[in-house]
Amino acid sequence: MHTMHGILKLTGISCLLLLCVQFIRAQVPPPDMVLVHGGKFKMGSVHGGSDEMPVHPVVLDDFYIGRFEVMQFQWRLIMDKDTNKFYFEGCDSCPAERVSWNNVQEYIIKLNEKTGMNYRLPTEAEWEFAARGGLLSKGFKYSGSNTDTAVGWKVGNSGSGTHPAGCKKPNELGIYDMTGNVSEWCADWYVASWYQVSPVLNPVGPFEGVFRVMRGGSWFYDHSGLTVTDRESANPTYRYGYVGFRLCRSAVIREQEPRKPPTRANDSTEKIKTYLKKLGL
Repeated sequence: MHTMHGILKLTGISCLLLLCVQFIRAQVPPPDMVLVHGGKFKMGSVHGGSDEMPVHPVVLDDFYIGRFEVMQFQWRLIMDKDTNKFYFEGCDSCPAERVSWNNVQEYIIKLNEKTGMNYRLPTEAEWEFAARGGLLSKGFKYSGSNTDTAVGWKVGNSGSGTHPAGCKKPNELGIYDMTGNVSEWCADWYVASWYQVSPVLNPVGPFEGVFRVMRGGSWFYDHSGLTVTDRESANPTYRYGYVGFRLCRSAVIREQEPRKPPTRANDSTEKIKTYLKKLGL
């Protein structure tokens, strides 16, 4: 009888703990993600800068990417102890900016702990494939149109600032603001000549570098920096008023993951924590 009572008690405690975990996770609304079916595409351009060449084949697995850039209210839900203010403070549905690449890694670690998911930054190849419209691509110059103002906030229509997410036309996959509003951090280190040696299958970028890749252009870019192939770079420790990010996560578990440097966003949480500790974050 005592044994049965003990089992029932332990079962009750277990159920209570499970409910508590589910309640905690429920406090963080899941980001709106779009499934991007993988496939083969030609990455790069012969019409852009030298770092966009050569055009080369890339094959990607399925993945999910954020329908919108991460917004200010989403950042605050996770980073409630972050005392740095946004450059365009007070617009909850505007993209979070003034967040460094390193800050974003901290955000992702905490988000994954709260949700039990495995969010990360997109690789540069995943970002470009999604911006092009994936397998539904119509070959637009910008993400969803050949007219930059139809899909993005830029010099001339932004009013020198960010705008709430999703106010412009989406691209072929239903993804918003991959042109303009804020530039977006990618997981990769930036190396100008990387396309000359990039592997075909699920490339993850160079193993080391000084700057990180950012894509998409922002509210103070003109048309030349807004194309789906344009590559930019920035210091991963700096907070810029024109750089934000969107989330990504893998849709499949690969049998054999390619080797990655210990600083990547999709490595294990412990490796990222160790890296951030070295940076004093």
